Amino acid sequence: MSSAAKRGFIIFGVGLALLVGALGFESWRLNGTGDAGGYGTGVAGVSIGGPFTLVDQDGRTRHDTDFRGKLMLVYFGYTYCPDVCPTELQTMADAMERLGDKAAEVQPIFITVDPQRDTPAHLKDYAAAFDPRLVALTGSAEQVADAARAYKVYYKAAKQEDGDYLVDHSSFVFLMDREGKYATHFRPDATPEQMADAIRRRLS
Repeated sequence: MSSAAKRGFIIFGVGLALLVGALGFESWRLNGTGDAGGYGTGVAGVSIGGPFTLVDQDGRTRHDTDFRGKLMLVYFGYTYCPDVCPTELQTMADAMERLGDKAAEVQPIFITVDPQRDTPAHLKDYAAAFDPRLVALTGSAEQVADAARAYKVYYKAAKQEDGDYLVDHSSFVFLMDREGKYATHFRPDATPEQMADAIRRRLS
């Protein structure tokens, strides 16, 4: 590995550690809801969110600007995830149900961190198991990396002996405002009720 690459890796690791620590502290401070309550930048002044160009489960190219005017509920994960991802997506789906008619003002989004396996066709079947409103996005490895970098999401494939693999990744659900700016986040133990309550406060 070149010295420049090593420096880049170290900088990324330090930035990730600071972000995770800040998010964890803020979630703890707010009694476990994960509701940070700020706009524009995340906790500790870290910018979260940004433009992306990806492909949805129907094969259509989608941009972050396609969802302006709605709140975005964004989660990064992958379909082969054994437990955390389906749990978080179900929490999102349950929160949407609790919003009733107000759910029309919120767009739930699932962005894969495993584009090699998560093709649009595969995502289509997977997303349908949670909520018909869920937009599932994939793309090239570079496009996914760009989106994850914008949201400060960490992911890394962990090879297994049988040739299969899991993907280690951050597991926060991000709520973005109607202009695509960071509003708040939810950590993995947030309940559908907590998520729905936080969303309602930003719909009034």
